[in-house]
Amino acid sequence: MTALRLALAQYRIERVAGARGFLDRLDRLAGEATRAGAEMLMLPEYAAMEIAGEEGGDPLAELAAVTVHAPALIAAMRDLAARHRLWLLPGSLPLSAGAAIHNVAPLIAADGAMAMQYKRVMTRFERETLGVVPGAPPAVFATPWGRIGIAICYDVEFPTLVRAQTEAGAWLILTPACTDTMHGFNRVRLAARARALENQCFVAVSPTIGAAPWLATLDENHGYAAVFGPVDRGFPEDGVIARGALDEEALVIADLDPARLEAVRREGAVRNAADWPPAPPDVALRTPE
Repeated sequence: MTALRLALAQYRIERVAGARGFLDRLDRLAGEATRAGAEMLMLPEYAAMEIAGEEGGDPLAELAAVTVHAPALIAAMRDLAARHRLWLLPGSLPLSAGAAIHNVAPLIAADGAMAMQYKRVMTRFERETLGVVPGAPPAVFATPWGRIGIAICYDVEFPTLVRAQTEAGAWLILTPACTDTMHGFNRVRLAARARALENQCFVAVSPTIGAAPWLATLDENHGYAAVFGPVDRGFPEDGVIARGALDEEALVIADLDPARLEAVRREGAVRNAADWPPAPPDVALRTPE
């Protein structure tokens, strides 16, 4: 496996001219990433929802508008990735399957080939307001850099989901995120750091940022892009590999080498990945005597 140069978008939500406006922004970001030498670009969860700015702040109307455009958006994203010769995770978007709507993150190869990761655990807003439902279990994706996984926002807060991916060979977990408060961003941030520590892997987060009061689904957005790794020999003392500035639009670039993970798993002061308990222990009730 070789090192990967990854570009993470701190993506400010803007008023755009529909799907074309969003795709033009994505095209510019892809060009910026390739000029920086990046081989893969990640955008945040629900980045494409910004195309629904004409829906009057009605969350269900916004969801419906993007769902209708989703197949055409995905086709255009595949063409864009192939044109830039860039691996692309263009955030996530709502995709219908019969009467159900899922939150789906397409991972698009540099030749336009594609595979998808479905969000597994819905937030209250997704479940209670939007009616978005869970999709397929976690997957791992074959890339030129080895196997990687995707944990969409809230999914990264559940250790067993990411653990299943790392046990299936993922050395990098991509986390497109969308959080409307610092509480939400910090939950994702702290969870991502914990998953990197537990599994001795890299976890990369790309968030939406900025205020967009014309959108009910993306009205407030906070965070910064970051990559977290093991907290051990050969890594920063806090495990932070790279990070941007809070709530500032930027493209954060990180060079990630899976060989560093192999070394720390073998020679680290601790072996979190190997020492993971094989099953939850039985818990005894004891009464002080």
